Amino acid sequence: MAEEWGGPLEKIDDYRWRVPRTYKSGMLTDGVIYATEEMMEHIRADQAPEQVANVACLPGIVGVSMAMPDIHWGYGFPIGGVAAMDVKSGVVSPGGVGYDINCGVRMLRTDLTLKEVKPRIQDLVNQLFKDVPSGVGSEGRIRISEAELAKVAKKGAEWAVENGYGWPEDLEVTEQGGKLEGADPSTISDKAMKRGRPQLGTLGAGNHFLEIQVVDEIYDPDTARVLGIEQVGQITVMIHTGSRGFGYQICDDYLVVMQSAVQKYGLSLPDRQLACAPLESPEGKRYLAAMACAANYAWANRQAIAHWTREAFEHVFGTSARKLGMRQIYDVAHNIAKIEEHEINGEKRLVCVHRKGATRAFPPGSPHIPEQYRAIGQPVLVPGDMGRYSYLLVGTERAMKETFGSTCHGAGRVLSRHQAIKRTKGMNITKELADQGITVKAASRETLAEEAPVAYKDVQDVIEAVDGAGISRKVARMRPIGVVKG
Repeated sequence: MAEEWGGPLEKIDDYRWRVPRTYKSGMLTDGVIYATEEMMEHIRADQAPEQVANVACLPGIVGVSMAMPDIHWGYGFPIGGVAAMDVKSGVVSPGGVGYDINCGVRMLRTDLTLKEVKPRIQDLVNQLFKDVPSGVGSEGRIRISEAELAKVAKKGAEWAVENGYGWPEDLEVTEQGGKLEGADPSTISDKAMKRGRPQLGTLGAGNHFLEIQVVDEIYDPDTARVLGIEQVGQITVMIHTGSRGFGYQICDDYLVVMQSAVQKYGLSLPDRQLACAPLESPEGKRYLAAMACAANYAWANRQAIAHWTREAFEHVFGTSARKLGMRQIYDVAHNIAKIEEHEINGEKRLVCVHRKGATRAFPPGSPHIPEQYRAIGQPVLVPGDMGRYSYLLVGTERAMKETFGSTCHGAGRVLSRHQAIKRTKGMNITKELADQGITVKAASRETLAEEAPVAYKDVQDVIEAVDGAGISRKVARMRPIGVVKG
């Protein structure tokens, strides 16, 4: 087990904890961790708070270095980390985005109810497993040339819709319209292109999943209705995956570039995993252009998977996805760096917001969220583990003022994959979940062990912290009834 973190944590209120900038030399600002008192024991169990302090040392950081309640140890930045850098004086760090660029979540609603789906859940899970390629190194059903992959990298989900994967209105309810501007395929290595080509339209392995869920609690019926959630017992679908080997390779390639940039620009860092480059530098600009390619690939990936999900439902229920009401609620990225305008000390400034294992949570009225949701705020999709719950929330004004419009992204691990395998030895996870009414199909038994519910914090605690802190607001809770794992 990792050594417990022994640094100072000052309680600000019931949901906020400060790592003071006096804790270590080089810190330019405080660190703030969002969590309840009960969660702090887990949070101190590894060195993630040290990473919050390290991020506070990055040149050009604006505001505080933040971590959401699903915080755990990551590469450079903690997972759950949020930090904004001034575009003129700040840096961009691949460790602040992570290896799975634009790992994110897409959610579909349906008109189906638990009563209609329960008798056919096994058929549905089998059909989804058949129609959506999953597992380590899985190859997809989409065969494209490198020239076509370059188009995917530029156009994102738009490419997928143009090629018959999904509905045009899906783009309206996808963060950024499913396409980050500034993507430049010439910034990507041949190795990344080779890895990306066969994997478009694949779920992958690890914590990625495709889940059939049932709404089991509605906290705000009026807001829920705007999002298409009408009743307890309604069936929804959640898709959680990212940019696969394509994004991984791009991150890997640019970490090498950034190590050299640190020397070249004479940057002093507390941890070499925070390798970065000035946003204004050629290296910084190239990374952002390559990262945008990976983000767009991820949106195209989730778009294709959503299309096959609808087809699987059509196959099992013998009617069209439109008749089943399989409208997309939203799609959010939770590993990304974006140039955004925020108000800081009363003045509007352009900053690069790193969100690593964190979700954008813009407030009502924001021009950056779909028109149909503008009165309620941006939808926030937070998956839990496969044995508990997932949540639908909306962004708030407080998040915009305090966290650069950011909130949590999931449950957050408490056991490493290795520890989870050890802990679940001799357990029949498939049977245990079946006993809870959850049908699971996975490409490997090892994935099930790594992803067992015991490996995660209880997502309800995470949601209590962000809702209590006012940085997003609970709308509805869903529980899984059918799960496809890589």
